[in-house]
Amino acid sequence: MCGIGGVMYADPAHPVDPQILVGMAAIQHHRGPDGFGYDIVEGRGVGFTHARLSIIDLNPERGRQPFRSEDGQFLIAHNGEFYDYKRLRADLTSRGYTFRTKSDTELMLHLSDRFGLDGALPHLRGEFAFAVYEQQLDRLTLVRDRFGVKPLFYSLTPEGIVFGSEIKVVMAHPAVQRKFSSQGLFHQLMQTMVPGSTAFEGVFTVEPGQKVVVQRQGDQLTLHKEQYWDLDFPLLGTRPQRTDEDYMEELRQRFVEAIQLRLEADVPVACYLSGGIDSCTILGVAAACQQSPVKAFTIGFDDSDYDETAIAREMAAAVGADQDILTVDGTQLYDHFARTLWHTERSIYNTFTVAKLLMSEHVNEAGYKVVVTGEGSDELFAGYPQLRLDMIRHGMAHATPEERADLEAWLAESNKLFKGNLLAEEPLEDEALNEVVGFTPSCLQSWLSLADQVPELLHPDHRAALENYSPGAAIAAALDDKQLRDRHPLDKAQYVWIKTQFESQVLGWAGDRVDMANSLEARPAFLDHPLVEFAVTLPPSLRFRGYQDKFILRETMRELLPETLYKRQKFAFMAPPSHTDVVKQQAMKALADNYLSRTAIEVAALLDYDAVQTLLHRHRDEATPVAERVQLDAVINHLLSVQILHQHFVAQDVPELAQQQARDLGWASQLNAARVS
Repeated sequence: MCGIGGVMYADPAHPVDPQILVGMAAIQHHRGPDGFGYDIVEGRGVGFTHARLSIIDLNPERGRQPFRSEDGQFLIAHNGEFYDYKRLRADLTSRGYTFRTKSDTELMLHLSDRFGLDGALPHLRGEFAFAVYEQQLDRLTLVRDRFGVKPLFYSLTPEGIVFGSEIKVVMAHPAVQRKFSSQGLFHQLMQTMVPGSTAFEGVFTVEPGQKVVVQRQGDQLTLHKEQYWDLDFPLLGTRPQRTDEDYMEELRQRFVEAIQLRLEADVPVACYLSGGIDSCTILGVAAACQQSPVKAFTIGFDDSDYDETAIAREMAAAVGADQDILTVDGTQLYDHFARTLWHTERSIYNTFTVAKLLMSEHVNEAGYKVVVTGEGSDELFAGYPQLRLDMIRHGMAHATPEERADLEAWLAESNKLFKGNLLAEEPLEDEALNEVVGFTPSCLQSWLSLADQVPELLHPDHRAALENYSPGAAIAAALDDKQLRDRHPLDKAQYVWIKTQFESQVLGWAGDRVDMANSLEARPAFLDHPLVEFAVTLPPSLRFRGYQDKFILRETMRELLPETLYKRQKFAFMAPPSHTDVVKQQAMKALADNYLSRTAIEVAALLDYDAVQTLLHRHRDEATPVAERVQLDAVINHLLSVQILHQHFVAQDVPELAQQQARDLGWASQLNAARVS
């Protein structure tokens, strides 16, 4: 729900330009097409803005943000959903609090009044990102949900801090510089980001479960970060001793409750449905919760190796869902590549992100604003092959070498499509990660194996700036070693994945960013934090047992699943790479001819033209091994991405674009009407 933005200037007398705030709302109109609002705290150099997607309390005036508390002490702008809000609202009303709206956002004002901001956070259940200004303390706090489902970025400028739901919102402020950082560029080409970073100089992301607190003292701003929640896997030897059946019963109860909460809305709610057990179990429970058939949306591909529609059809038929299948072909994936990058704001390695953008567009056109999704299941129950590989290599102390070798061979054979991508072609060791984690997690190995190739692809200036740079060391330094110490190897592998790839990739450019590009709110039921806090207590053997991934979820929900799906191993959702057929190769080549031409590369000054041409030739050569072509396909997508990102966010005048969009929407002419004070 929605998009937010705002400023806090170091000098409280610095005027806040309302037109800039309106532009910051307009440039994220896709996140909130149902109206906008802004508010300025006079004499404090503080202004918030908001673009609204109406899902709870559809009244256009009553639900308009930002909200102020009755005493004027709190100002809030909020993106996302607080679940269980009806119970909380009833409780607060019984204590004498008066609600002016039916919006869940207003909860924060009263919870903060009762408990203080820090005391209010444990009561929040859902996915959210919000900004709160406390006038008495002269303090701004930026808060992001426990997993980072909803994005939130910020930049410190000479004038103060600028924040927003997307990077383009931050860049819509003219004081924010627009340039790649050398480190950010490096990580765009190797897929794995350093937690908290972006591709751009001076632009950062509030990390999952984190508060960024900005305090003004005189005419100076100080910034510090606080972790208010984190995954907390049990220390070795402290897991509760329970039977499999006890664990399954609690999983069932918590999972059903999570889905019930996410079906709450003042608009229709649909489900995403793939051929995996995550979305299928969600659909099964959702169908049982609703009187009418659930609407289920499925993506299909024109390549049988990657298409899962047959199994999805079987599941939809089993629960009587109203299924809608969108089949995407290779040409479409590259036709919409550049448009997708405007929304992801970072590089993508596979075009399934484009497919998700087209799907969310299709769902929006069908009249839906909300979908329940399956993200988080693989993270909690070790569904990904790279997580299971770490379990086999490092977490099976009582297995014989022969048993581990047999399992590893089985895993490699059953996931051969992803060799060179999700799974590294050869094992890799990173000294810094070994020191912090105890081993180099497999989820990072494939991308770290590119680290030696990246410098030669860079413009000489960036190459020089990155001399002796170690991406593995940078990632290791960003991890909390206290959450890794004395944990089981599978817990460690899951923690690292969740802190790196999950937040920036699965929830970011493959989740919120392409869903909200089409005003579609995705609700991942598996990330209900009471469910997560239970899931981290599960013994490793309940996550991966024998040849079955996500063992406990399969067994708990077995009666919901068609037999084909129950027996099927996890298959990563991915679009066919370009090398798999001539049509896709030609579509990629057309993009490369444009964005990777000598002129385009020299103008952007990010890449080395000769090195890029050598790589493109190696990718086209049919003698190149398949696993290497898979990896090169990802690298080429990254090269295209950074060139397109440069065009979108560096070459283009983003502040002027924001103002033009405000004029086109007619929002610029509604300034006085939009003011909330």
